[in-house]
Amino acid sequence: MGCCRCESVEKGKTRHEGGRRTQQVRDPGPHRCLLTPAVSVLVSAPQNGILRGVYPGSPTSWLVVVMATVGSSYCKVDISMGLICCIQRWLPEGCGPYRTPQTRALLSMAVFSTGVWMMGIFFFRQTLKMLLSYHGWMFEMHGQTSHFTKVWAFCVRLLSSRRPMLYSFQTSLPKLPVPSVPATIHRYLESVRPLLDDEEYYRMETLAKEFQDKTAPRLQKYLVLKSWWATNYVSDWWEEYVYLRSRAPLVVNSNYYVMDFVLIKNTDIQAARLGNIVHAMIMYRRKLDREEIKPVMALGIVPMCSYQMERMFNTTRIPGKETDLLQHLSDSRHVAVYHKGRFFKVWLYEGSHLLKPCDLEMQFQRILDDPSPPQPGEEKLAALTAGGRVEWAQARQAFFSSGKNKTALDAIERAAFFVALDEESPHYDPEDEASLSLYGKALLHGNCYNRWFDKSFTIIAFKNGQLGLNTEHAWADAPIIGHLWEFVLGTDTFHLGYTETGHCLGKPNRMLAAPQRLQWDIPKQCQAVIESSYRVATALADDVELYCFQFLPFGKGLIKKCRTSPDAFVQIALQLAHFRDRGKFCLTYEASMTRMFREGRTETVRSCTSESTAFVQAMVKGSHVKADLQDLFRKASKKHQNMYRLAMTGAGIDRHLFCLYVVSKYLGVSSPFLAEVLSEPWRLSTSQIAQFQIRMFDPEQYPNHLGAGGGFGPVADDGYGVSYMIAGENTIFFHISSKFSSSETNAQRFGNHIRQALLDIADLFQVPKADS
Repeated sequence: MGCCRCESVEKGKTRHEGGRRTQQVRDPGPHRCLLTPAVSVLVSAPQNGILRGVYPGSPTSWLVVVMATVGSSYCKVDISMGLICCIQRWLPEGCGPYRTPQTRALLSMAVFSTGVWMMGIFFFRQTLKMLLSYHGWMFEMHGQTSHFTKVWAFCVRLLSSRRPMLYSFQTSLPKLPVPSVPATIHRYLESVRPLLDDEEYYRMETLAKEFQDKTAPRLQKYLVLKSWWATNYVSDWWEEYVYLRSRAPLVVNSNYYVMDFVLIKNTDIQAARLGNIVHAMIMYRRKLDREEIKPVMALGIVPMCSYQMERMFNTTRIPGKETDLLQHLSDSRHVAVYHKGRFFKVWLYEGSHLLKPCDLEMQFQRILDDPSPPQPGEEKLAALTAGGRVEWAQARQAFFSSGKNKTALDAIERAAFFVALDEESPHYDPEDEASLSLYGKALLHGNCYNRWFDKSFTIIAFKNGQLGLNTEHAWADAPIIGHLWEFVLGTDTFHLGYTETGHCLGKPNRMLAAPQRLQWDIPKQCQAVIESSYRVATALADDVELYCFQFLPFGKGLIKKCRTSPDAFVQIALQLAHFRDRGKFCLTYEASMTRMFREGRTETVRSCTSESTAFVQAMVKGSHVKADLQDLFRKASKKHQNMYRLAMTGAGIDRHLFCLYVVSKYLGVSSPFLAEVLSEPWRLSTSQIAQFQIRMFDPEQYPNHLGAGGGFGPVADDGYGVSYMIAGENTIFFHISSKFSSSETNAQRFGNHIRQALLDIADLFQVPKADS
């Protein structure tokens, strides 16, 4: 969602991914024959690894080169200029397969051809990397593409025309560049100018100048040095220091939620909906393992980095006293399920075959029908994952390191993902404004003990068949889980389907073993820790005010008639709404992605600019003519779009300053400038939710097949968190969070200001609107 903020495991190996420390182990699975269940995956994985490793080459292209070399030899043409003869002299004589001269000649030609083929692949990759380092196309006006960019686009298409697998472009993606210190300082001072008076700005300018001249050169040298050997100079530190080292509870502070389709319903049967969805998720995981998912491409030609998808499944955040660890399994054959205070283990396979949706429905229904009560301490056990990280780490080491507790905890942490079967029935009713907010609250934190907040994601199935996700943030950002969710919802609706009575298609296998109830022995001391964590999490959850609404007057279609980007339109409306709400401007965070670079994650767009504040002040005064307001709006929009493009192309502000701060801490260097910059609160934290990353269906043909996006908690105690999804041509969903404990904020009040700001800006351009 892009918000701004180690224990031992069983025998395995530690995998270093671009500096990130990820524990990778293999799930032992149930007692079964030695043949691995996912045999097709294991067989295809090495083959796909080879094909990915030689992309854009292929076995066919290698054979063509070999045949060309052999053919030229038989035509008495030495295209190797003597290299084949040199290779032949180096081969051992008189033994084995090298006995005859003809064999030695053919082997020499094969070795030469392989070398030429590999050099060609290297050349193509380096050429593609050089081409992908060009970002001038992003700064050209729509419809005014330069001849240079057209030639560039043709070359990129030519080099990437062969059907790529998910990770085919990874080694061809450029590294994230380190901006120059003067450029970052200049952009920083420009971003805070509208927020500071003259005296405060002069003080900050002095601090920045002193930092630039004295401290920064040394820090920058170390950072540039890191960028030479690290795959990405930001991502490993960002994951560790922003996420894994945070000791605050995950609930509300870090995890975010994702909503289901809200305007249609496929079935009211809880177990049936979950059966289809879980089956679709494992189908997606199989495609992921086989690298059959197409990489996301900007403009259809520029590949985005896919590395975050590696840890989507079989991943758990393990608490530590000082820092957490992400444990990723190479495979997992089961899911962990929570229902009415009990934990269950549900196998996803029978032998080597994935269970059918109807089989999964039967298994989930067995859990729903199970009348057994929770064991002592079991009901609120998951509250440990919602409380403080230190307390959870200590409890895990003291009470879950051996015996049946360790076995049961392993079943949860080694699961493909976590499933929560809820007894509530939240849903979106367009006639009931509060319904979407209640649905969002249920997904964001539930009752604080019916979600396992450490899992990469928890799928939540409500009693009425409505679904949603609660997602841990350290392993990836929102567009990654959004990619999975689009596939799953599309597969559920358009490929798997239901019977007329709402059940999964097919007949279940009644001979399947029932889900396994996890057994616990939780002592009184541990129960006291659980209760303490529950109180901490409940206090956080009860303090969150969440206001979600669907904006119906217009969407992306009519915004484009204002000749601006939809994102800039909404961001400027947020500035106008915030000024009307609080009477002042604030430091604003908008998440943008840097996935055009290898292992890129996010960068900050500081949306409160001098241009946007000038427009807001003119709107509030009400004395400007419409033409002047239109001009001010276009300037603000142009500035915002330019800043967004700079952030996406590695010329942002905040990640560079963050990394300089980390270097300063490593070196023991004090910097008043960096300390102040990194402590500035983001009182308005915003994020746009990606959609239609996969074309599972035509949104024009199925306009009601819309998810409502998702949201997150407020970053600052006296601030707002705003997530929005521009859902097609005619509507926008907003998710606004704040804290009841702050007398200065009110999520519903701010939402009403957002509504009015959107309408007022649309009126400037006389955009016709539907009835709201």
